[in-house]
Amino acid sequence: MTRADGSAGDADYGVIGSGYRQYRRPEPEFERAIVAALGDARRVVNVGAGAGSYEPDNREVTAVEPSATMRAQRRAHQAPAIDASAESLPFADGSFDAALSTFSIHQWQNLEAGLCEMRRVSRGPVVIMTCDPVQVEKFWLRDYAPEVIETEARRYPSLERIQACLGGTVEIETLPIPLACADGFAEAYFGRPEMFLDPGARKANSAWSFVSQDSALRSVESLRRSLDNGRWDEEHGGLRACSHFEGSLVLIRVED
Repeated sequence: MTRADGSAGDADYGVIGSGYRQYRRPEPEFERAIVAALGDARRVVNVGAGAGSYEPDNREVTAVEPSATMRAQRRAHQAPAIDASAESLPFADGSFDAALSTFSIHQWQNLEAGLCEMRRVSRGPVVIMTCDPVQVEKFWLRDYAPEVIETEARRYPSLERIQACLGGTVEIETLPIPLACADGFAEAYFGRPEMFLDPGARKANSAWSFVSQDSALRSVESLRRSLDNGRWDEEHGGLRACSHFEGSLVLIRVED
């Protein structure tokens, strides 16, 4: 289903995408891991590029993003993104040295087709940053927003499915999440629970858009009460002092 602003996946970024860059900024630690995974690739295609996070400035990057709302939030120095979807990339075989996708594959209409396209247009590595749905369900937010976490886990494809689609020798690396993580996906707030009380922070996490407003408000109020009465800190307060958290975030790389 294609939305009014061109969003081709399950989330409507014409509705939830405004202000995305305020909360979803590239995290430097993740940037370094991605650059290392890309190796010496010079020409890189970024599939499902969103607002342009994690595009290395020292490479020749071609971005692909169907949502006009997200394309409009790219930084001034970045080239405009091409309006296309992952499942049908408008490039010849082997056009790029590497293919990249971050926080995107769980929103594609056809995972297998999109991953095959990434493999087709890249003569080098395919690098994907995504989340392991098994680990998503273990995050403490489930105690307060079970529908949100269940939705998020259901949307992310299993690592086994991704491996089967990609073929070849697949390397999977867990990415520890820093306490002050700049990229505000759900687990970025593992030690900053108050951020979930911010409507803008929730809006920048697409899973919240799939639950009813009543359900979302109940979840927020449950967390607010737990913070006010000290229960959250009794159960999870140690996370406030953790430098990093190993959750669901992974970096996948395949080349051969």
